[in-house]
Amino acid sequence: MFWLSKGENLQLKDKVALITGSARGIGREIALTFAKEGASVVICDINTELANQTQKEFKAMGFDVLSFGVDVTKFEQVEEMLNKILDKFKRIDILVNNAGIARDNLILRLSEADWDAVLNVNLKGTFNCTKAVSRVMLKQKSGNIINIASIIGMIGNPGQANYAASKAGIIALTKSVAREFASRGIRCNAVAPGYIQTEMTAKLSPDVTEKLLNQIPLGKLGSPADVAGVCLFLASSESSYITGQTIVVDGGMAM
Repeated sequence: MFWLSKGENLQLKDKVALITGSARGIGREIALTFAKEGASVVICDINTELANQTQKEFKAMGFDVLSFGVDVTKFEQVEEMLNKILDKFKRIDILVNNAGIARDNLILRLSEADWDAVLNVNLKGTFNCTKAVSRVMLKQKSGNIINIASIIGMIGNPGQANYAASKAGIIALTKSVAREFASRGIRCNAVAPGYIQTEMTAKLSPDVTEKLLNQIPLGKLGSPADVAGVCLFLASSESSYITGQTIVVDGGMAM
């Protein structure tokens, strides 16, 4: 199986992977999984201090890694980061658009500022990074873009209109990018997690957690490793005939 590869069979050997929002949580797990499979990884996070700390931890494990403190809503910052990546690695093979935020509230109480913040980070950030990296991938005639969406973008959720809209937009963006770039050897897919064990879900009350578990056929929350494993599959040659798809990782919740 691809996730058990060892030695010379590393799935991402000699690949360069940029993962946004990767200083902690799901993004960090994706970066770590890719590094273990031989990729040179780039940690990108708006929290510069945490990104640098993650870089130190990865280097201590013997991995080839860069880190940047970047606001993905600012295209000029994304471009500056990309130029520095190219200075070191000369190429970029994989982009994982993972950076995202939530500002939950019911529609009648949802402020314009919170609507804009979520759409800017989640959707515009994905657009900015995809646009910047695609010019390199188009020249290479190869590349792999993986967008982290959510089942909320597919089924909606009370109090999350902004988050749902941003994630639905990511799914639609994924399909359009896949169609635009397929002829140049670039694939683009999305992963839609359900409820995953993160700092956010750890704050939920026992009652809320129990209600969630009752909606999940597998009867448990997912782990960051569950999402990272699917991302590894999509980043590897095992998925070479898959593009424009959204793979749901939710324990059966949205089926």
